[in-house]
Amino acid sequence: MSVYVRIVSQLSRAAAVLAILLMAAAVLVVSEMVFMRYVLRASTIWQTEFVIYALVAATFLGSPFVLLEKGHVNVDILVDAAGPRGALAMQIIAGLIGLAFCALLAWSGWLYFHEAWVGRWTTDTVWALPLWIPLLPLPAGIGLLCLQYVAELFKLKDPAP
Repeated sequence: MSVYVRIVSQLSRAAAVLAILLMAAAVLVVSEMVFMRYVLRASTIWQTEFVIYALVAATFLGSPFVLLEKGHVNVDILVDAAGPRGALAMQIIAGLIGLAFCALLAWSGWLYFHEAWVGRWTTDTVWALPLWIPLLPLPAGIGLLCLQYVAELFKLKDPAP
């Protein structure tokens, strides 16, 4: 189990690095877009769409790392008041509910991605980006989030120092 936890943790960290790079790219593209519009008085074609897709992808790809670092929102007062056994039970229940929700979301995201891939869908803009590209981070990021939930449940069973 500890090997699984280590591998998933490293994958979550790698996805977080990718999320950071996507956010940095979005900032650079917004800066370029402002320069193009207000300095060069030129229109922009792909920039707004890229920024939206990059930030959404960063959100999905960064979520497993947030879970790894215990950064998701929770109600600590209930867990603290429940005592050790009650807190463990609440953490297990919350982890299983989160895992079930994310598994459904990852599966539906995969179906949506696959349909876009097979149907050769593109955006309705001049850029005509193949839609599988911005759809891929949903099943990839949320699928990794599922794996991270499993790792967190393993850590509850066998906490390591």
